[in-house]
Amino acid sequence: MDDSSMVGLLGRVTGTVGPGLVGEVIVRIRGGAEHFLAYPSSPSDRLETGTVVTVIEYLPPRTVYVARAYDG
Repeated sequence: MDDSSMVGLLGRVTGTVGPGLVGEVIVRIRGGAEHFLAYPSSPSDRLETGTVVTVIEYLPPRTVYVARAYDG
C-alpha cells in the first residue's frame, strides 16, 4: 500500500487514543476494514471510543496518527 493512500481516510476509534496510550482505530480500506495502532496527531488530544477520525500520517505496517474528523 502506498503511504499517501492512507492519509485522509476516515476511521473510528475502537480503543481510546490519547497521551501515554496506544489506541486502536478501524479504517475501511482495500475493500474491507482493518485495525491499526493509533496515536493522536496532537500530543494532548484524547479521542474516546466511537470518535470518527481522519488519518493524518501512516507508518507502515500498522500504525497511524489521527485527528478528530469533525468538530464538536
